[in-house]
Amino acid sequence: MIARRRRWPWVVGAVAVLIAGLFLWLRTPDLPVDALRAKYANAESEFVEVLPGLTVHLRDEGPALGPVVMLLHGSNSSLHTWEPWVEQLKATHRVITYDQPGHGLTGPHPRDCYTAACYVEVVEAVARNRKLDRFVLGGNSMGGWVSWNHALAHPDRLAGLVLVDASGPELPPSLTPAPPIGFRIARTPVLNQLMREITPRSVIETSVRQSVSVQASVTPAIVDRYWELIRHPGNRRATGLRFATPRTVATPERLATITTPTLVMWGREDRLVPVEAAVVFDREIPNSRAIVYDGIGHIPMEEAPFRSVADLQAFLAELGPFY
Repeated sequence: MIARRRRWPWVVGAVAVLIAGLFLWLRTPDLPVDALRAKYANAESEFVEVLPGLTVHLRDEGPALGPVVMLLHGSNSSLHTWEPWVEQLKATHRVITYDQPGHGLTGPHPRDCYTAACYVEVVEAVARNRKLDRFVLGGNSMGGWVSWNHALAHPDRLAGLVLVDASGPELPPSLTPAPPIGFRIARTPVLNQLMREITPRSVIETSVRQSVSVQASVTPAIVDRYWELIRHPGNRRATGLRFATPRTVATPERLATITTPTLVMWGREDRLVPVEAAVVFDREIPNSRAIVYDGIGHIPMEEAPFRSVADLQAFLAELGPFY
């Protein structure tokens, strides 16, 4: 009996060593900021302090005096998602993209604030930094959520609003699909703590592939970009805090007060924010119209860049010159 009791410390110690070894084997540490900037910034990239302690990675492309379009990426993405659109738009428009707090090369918010009000504050800070008066604001997914919240908070600032598979509208539970695996982990206690240290590339790839219908749009380089930028120091912690922050909901009463001309763009096969959400936005926003893309998922600007940007250009042409 005594011999058995003496074995327990050795067993516990062996298990502890095994767990520690497994953790070290699976651990995906943060990546150096300098290395990330060297890989994912380009000649158009600027790093600008727009609020105390918040330096954003932004790109300001196209003619300086052209009409302005500002585009906001979605959750766990970055400004790179807009590159196919920017290539087409910058010949005629001034296009501003930036990594939102907790994402890309911007890194976490200095106050750990991931509410709608804080994201809208950053939009306004970027607009002030760029000396913008009126502009068109567009966003995908979470970026669309920020965009319609901005339209509510600053109705006189926007010449147009573009909602690309935007999150936020009220939908019955039967129409709310299961989120991609990466989103489920970010919302799960304990697992989201582990995600700060252990983020397998395979989980990121699965999550991205679950978000799109055009699988050819998910290249190894794009998966690497998502996987590496989430490992910018502080981004994984910010992801957990963001998913734990209550979100404002696009109720019919709120949407009815948006008077900005609005283009709603949606992938019919979106499994993250279903196409029924497009119906809600289009029905409740008074001055809106919707375009739905067959065979496309949650990220039309990457899955069908030429079709979607052509529709955006037609919308911008109808707005006329705006500044």
